[in-house]
This record gives sequence, C-alpha cells and structure tokens, in this order.
Amino acid sequence: MEKEISEEAEAGLLGIVIPEDFSDTNEAYAYYSYQEEGETYQRVVSIEEQDDNWVETAVLLDEIPGGSFHHGGRMEIGPDDKLYVTTGDASIPELAQDRDSLAGNILRLNLDGTIPEDNPIENSYVFSYGHRNPQGLAWSPEGELFATEHGNQAHDEVNQILPGANYGWPVIEGDETEDGMEVPLIHSGDETWAPSGIDHYEGNFYFASLRGEGLRKFDPVNETEELIIYDVGRVRDVLAAENGLYMITNNTDGRGDPTEDDDRLLFIPIPENQLH
Repeated sequence: MEKEISEEAEAGLLGIVIPEDFSDTNEAYAYYSYQEEGETYQRVVSIEEQDDNWVETAVLLDEIPGGSFHHGGRMEIGPDDKLYVTTGDASIPELAQDRDSLAGNILRLNLDGTIPEDNPIENSYVFSYGHRNPQGLAWSPEGELFATEHGNQAHDEVNQILPGANYGWPVIEGDETEDGMEVPLIHSGDETWAPSGIDHYEGNFYFASLRGEGLRKFDPVNETEELIIYDVGRVRDVLAAENGLYMITNNTDGRGDPTEDDDRLLFIPIPENQLH
C-alpha cells in the first residue's frame, strides 16, 4: 500500500471487496488505517493484483477519522453498482451525529471515488449516519440494505438502512427513541453478540458473532433471531452457498494470543429445515 498500514489497536487492513469482473481486470477495493503526524486515518483505495502482490492504484476517499477503536471497515458493492463503506465513530461518539464528518457513517461512492448524484445528502458521501461501529452489510433480494453494528458494551444491532437516516448513536441505543432517529430491528439487550459479517439466504439473514463465537439467523419478517451455530471460535464473516454457509474465524492478535480456533475457513452444511 502507498501508506504503511497501522497495526494500532483495532486499526489495520479492515476491508476488501472483489468485484464480479475481477478475473478480467485484476482490480479490487480496500479500506485500511494509517498514521500521519500522530493521527490515525482510514482510506478507501483501488488495488490491483500484480505478480501475486496487491498494489494500490488510486485513492478513492481519504482522511476518514480514526482513533484507538471503532474504525468500521466493511465494504460491499451494492446491487446498484455503488461501493458502500462502513465507518466507526473513531472513539469520538459525537462525530456520528455530525453530517459533515466521515466518521460514524455508512458511505456510498461511485466506483471511481466520486459522489453519486442520487446520494441522499447533496455533495456528500454519507448514505446514513448516527452509527457507532457498523461491521456488516447485506442486501435482500428486493434491494433492501441491512447492517450489523456493535453497541456500547451491549445493545448490538441489526438495522435496515434507509437513505439519509439517522441511527441515533450516541443519543439513543436499544429500545430508546428520539424524533428523527431510527431504532434497530433487533438488538442484543444486555447480551453482547459483537456481530460482524452478514449475508442473505432464502428469506433470512445470517450474521457472524465474534463474542458469541458462532452464527445467528435473523428473520426480517418476524424480526427474530436465534443462535444456530456455536463454539466455533470468533466468527468474522459469513458467505451463503448452496445448502450451507462458509464462515471465517478471526485472529485475536490485537486482543491477546491466537488460538487453534483462529484463522480458519469453515463450511457448515445446514439442513433444509434450518434454513427456512
């Protein structure tokens, strides 16, 4: 990368997304942390595979606020062919309510890094705001966007993301309400899920659980969730496939020593009666 990737606390190479035309272009997108003059920032870049190495080819968005914790970093290309990027509040909660800040948001970019003309806030990358630390993005077949988010100690969330909407952090969390702010579809209450990657399959969403060391199923119609896979280590991401789910477990270098449950790619065959 053009900048040295920061390894401080929760910083690092936090997101990468491979477009469908990668086999033709060798191009992808990444989100990483770096330090400059004692400050931590994130940037969104395009990268290209060259001789089995990734090379940064262009900076699409830079100087996203960072801190010791809460960097976001999930990236997905939506069904509208736009790049969606989650950013955390950089451990400065009030930034999430500042629509002029790139922190505490879900951002929406054209693939060349420009601002889409139909973004909800004119001349802004901000698609939604009021987020603490969103960690997963996925779409329903109808094109509805859903996101997982880490709460403050507990009150982890799954939200449906609406253009221009305010998701309340740090003003509200859990079942609290405030005019002009969205409440989550579900939240963990006093429990901690530490939800991460999320994917859709056959009418349900499945999301990874770092603290819960497993996989949860979310029914968006009834707004219910259940733990369906457990005791497999810190699950970072999930990908739905035919009759099963791929999951990747996450190392814990920044929070301790890796264990035998870390850095594994798992395939979990799911019986048909559990997928519906």
